[in-house]
Amino acid sequence: MKSMTTKNRFVSNILTMTHRNLLKTMHNPDSLSDVVIEPVIFTLLFGYLFGGVIAGSVQAYLPMLVSGILVQSILNAASGSGQQLREDINAGVFDRFKTLPISPIAPLAGQLVGDILRLLLSGVVALITTFLMGWRPAADLPMLAAALLLAIFIGWATSWIFVLVGLMAKNAELIGSLSMIIILVMTFLSNAFIPVKTLPKVIQAIVKINPVSLTITAIRTILSTGNWGSNATLVLISGGVIILIFMPLTVLVYQRRD
Repeated sequence: MKSMTTKNRFVSNILTMTHRNLLKTMHNPDSLSDVVIEPVIFTLLFGYLFGGVIAGSVQAYLPMLVSGILVQSILNAASGSGQQLREDINAGVFDRFKTLPISPIAPLAGQLVGDILRLLLSGVVALITTFLMGWRPAADLPMLAAALLLAIFIGWATSWIFVLVGLMAKNAELIGSLSMIIILVMTFLSNAFIPVKTLPKVIQAIVKINPVSLTITAIRTILSTGNWGSNATLVLISGGVIILIFMPLTVLVYQRRD
């Protein structure tokens, strides 16, 4: 009975911290922009400015664009985790948490659980925007959900990296700037928005080994064929490896921080 009570209290602590982090996102214009506004802006920007040049029309470009926008939106949302965590630490919020009768790991767990919901919202916004622009997936609803969940999974795995950076770095603004630069470079040096064959040979080689390209290819296959390809399985394995490496490292650094 005591064990069950302790477990229930631990879950309650995490849910409370999750709720807090979601409220913080909703009431912070910068965080809300990463989750809701950026997917809309980038979809409209790339779709209407580059659709005709790259594919001949916006409608012809959307099947290529949707997977790239989905992954980029998810990664942008994931990159905000480290910055949010560092802002709380610098503001002394985590020092206050230490004095409360809650599980020591609950603030970190609440951040990562909240990230799942943030990533879900960002992905849904990206898909709805492309749908309103005229995109229609070849996949049925279950496979569409599978593509979205795959993107969320790899985004959540990446969140552990950004949270670790947030714990180790001292400047929240620097974390945000570096994260944005990394995400932009990784997505633009991928097959997200343009055909790889149009790129110089050296750039093609970089694109092919970019893990973002693998994720986009996997999601693009699901959305265009309705089938779960081998690339999707590789993405799952890659995400699992990232979690196995960075989850214990992040928890260790979190427990040892001052």
